[in-house]
Amino acid sequence: MVLVLHRTYFPEGTQGILEWNGDLICYTIELPWLDKQKRISCVPEGEYILQKRFSKKFGWHLHLVNVPGRDYILIHPANDAKKELLGCIAPVTTHTGIGKGNYSRKAFSKVKDLVYPVLSDNQVVKILITTKS
Repeated sequence: MVLVLHRTYFPEGTQGILEWNGDLICYTIELPWLDKQKRISCVPEGEYILQKRFSKKFGWHLHLVNVPGRDYILIHPANDAKKELLGCIAPVTTHTGIGKGNYSRKAFSKVKDLVYPVLSDNQVVKILITTKS
């Protein structure tokens, strides 16, 4: 399974559309592109393996494995990239501004409902991050 994240970059943040098999799953928000700097930039474009991960802060969420020069890049709920993200990706139901969205927990539930059963079957799930064309 390969999810595709199509991004649009702005100086204030990054907007995305997350799809699977050409169907919209949800929208995404991220920090702006600042040359892969830790904790202040969105992750570089590329293809990454996703794994389930648990933490006290986020509960069950997703982890992008082997992001060059970065650790613990996650997919987790957040509605304001600059206030709630440190380089991670947040699913949102709609974009409400650059790097902002709403109903993130609802959008993240859609992602989990799609991805977790595949991961539970020990299949590989990847995310391909590209620029929207």
